[in-house]
Amino acid sequence: MPVFSKGDKRIDYLEEGTGETVVLIHSSVSGNRQWRPFMETLKRDYRVIAPNLFGYGETSAWERDEQQTLADQAELVLALCEETRGPVHLVGHSFGGAVALKAASLLGERVGKLVLFEPMLPHLLRQNGRHEAYGESRELAEHVKSFGGSGDWPTAAGRFADYWLGDGAWAGMPEKRQAAFAAAIPCCVHEFDAILEEASTVQMCRSLPAATMVMHDTGTRRPILEIVGILEEACPHWSFEKLSGPGHMAPLTHPELVNPAIGEFLRRRR
Repeated sequence: MPVFSKGDKRIDYLEEGTGETVVLIHSSVSGNRQWRPFMETLKRDYRVIAPNLFGYGETSAWERDEQQTLADQAELVLALCEETRGPVHLVGHSFGGAVALKAASLLGERVGKLVLFEPMLPHLLRQNGRHEAYGESRELAEHVKSFGGSGDWPTAAGRFADYWLGDGAWAGMPEKRQAAFAAAIPCCVHEFDAILEEASTVQMCRSLPAATMVMHDTGTRRPILEIVGILEEACPHWSFEKLSGPGHMAPLTHPELVNPAIGEFLRRRR
């Protein structure tokens, strides 16, 4: 994978194809490899970039003393788009959806289309009085931080996996997959800081110039359902795509359901 250097940061990324730029932003405990199959399809019509966020692959780890912000992660995306001509389309999954939304707010008129699959935006829950749903997100964060802080990353990873992949998911993983999952979970400590403490409001979402689609599973976790509800109320001009059954990790587990819908939206005229 190519590596781009920006100041004291290293950003590794995948790149395929030519045409208008599409940036694919991965979820927590994943990495840009989650988008490889989709890149094979999109590269026929687009220049596709899939960066690794802080701590994934060869991208610099988060080693600063201060809390990470969504703007910090979005700067990785912006750095790869500095020399891009024409519109930039952004696609983000879960935490990557939060990063994509922040990057869109910073890129402004340069963004063509924005696609968010179950964006993890708990700050909107806090700001809009959804206290129980926000508390559920904070409880997961505190579990990861507590067990991670004592060095018990497998326990931290197990709860995280069962929450997003379904109860029993961790126990059903092969040992090699569990080890890889536990190795990636430390990044989530900083990612939770970024999404729980974000200050931007739903009014910012309403004012985005980008044509936007939000996708979610109707049976997903409560925080996501309420986040989508807030966005639907605030942004009725957005498109909302509902799926039944594939779950929060559908971009990885059911790409045959997710990728065609994203591709069609990207091709659609505004």
